[in-house]
Amino acid sequence: MELNLQRQTNGSEPWHAWYRYPRIGLALVYYNYHNPVLDRSYAATTYISKSLFRTPRQELNFRLGTGVAYFTNPFDLETNHKNSIVSSRLNATMQMRFEYDVSVAEHTGLLVGLGLNHYSNGATTKPNFGINLPTVYLGINYHQQRPFVPTVPASEDMPTDIGQDFFNLSTSIGFKQRSPVDRQKYLVQSVSVLGGRRVSRKSNVLVGLEGFYDRSLISQLRDTARTTDRLPDVKKASVVLGHELLFGRLALVTHLGFYFYNPYKSNVFYYERLGLKYHFTSRVFGAIDLKVHRGAADVLEFKAGMKFNH
Repeated sequence: MELNLQRQTNGSEPWHAWYRYPRIGLALVYYNYHNPVLDRSYAATTYISKSLFRTPRQELNFRLGTGVAYFTNPFDLETNHKNSIVSSRLNATMQMRFEYDVSVAEHTGLLVGLGLNHYSNGATTKPNFGINLPTVYLGINYHQQRPFVPTVPASEDMPTDIGQDFFNLSTSIGFKQRSPVDRQKYLVQSVSVLGGRRVSRKSNVLVGLEGFYDRSLISQLRDTARTTDRLPDVKKASVVLGHELLFGRLALVTHLGFYFYNPYKSNVFYYERLGLKYHFTSRVFGAIDLKVHRGAADVLEFKAGMKFNH
């Protein structure tokens, strides 16, 4: 079951027109898995819904959102050891789907959709296989205004910083668990120096260097090494390429990194990152990122940084 509350953007911000006046919404999602090991989950997701096709009577939209989920019966070594999928009550969630809405009355639309819901705690607690739920949707939409008409004329002005360079200096912390048996939470830290350029109204591109210090690798190394003499360094350094899809102060961040300093090869030579970044001021920003190695979550990063214009 899902309940949505959506607000139509109206052109009051320039990016509204750049994305063809998307909707911004909040979804409350309930799943009953009909399985005593998983039981039930509740989630709250904020999302943006972009129109791919729109007429006065019908529309096709693509939705992308993220939020927090609560599971009623997570993994417990003594009482629920079979639940290798969800190990913590709180999890991050991602939601993406295609929706087709056709008018059946003046303010009412019939909704059908196909989507994917993902739940994971980002390896903060293990085991963490996570859940992927391909889902077919059937529902009813109430539209306060249909057909949609922008209330603020679209601005033809281009952002003044297109073509300008900038530098981002940031640091992050995260926590991860090695295994279901080792219940300790290990601190993971990173620092990054990235240079970037705004190449269009919607996009920044970035390139730079990152360094990582994952304390869980020290414990892992000591458990697996034959001797504790002259253990390899667990610190890592990488070169990273990135892109930011801009929605005003908010950005959807995607990174691809390659380790060039990696004495203790605990993972593959590259990593991916997906996250949300928000500029509190023109200089100060924060972000929540998920760092991944070959599709497996490595750590959930909480980041703070500064932007310096060239």
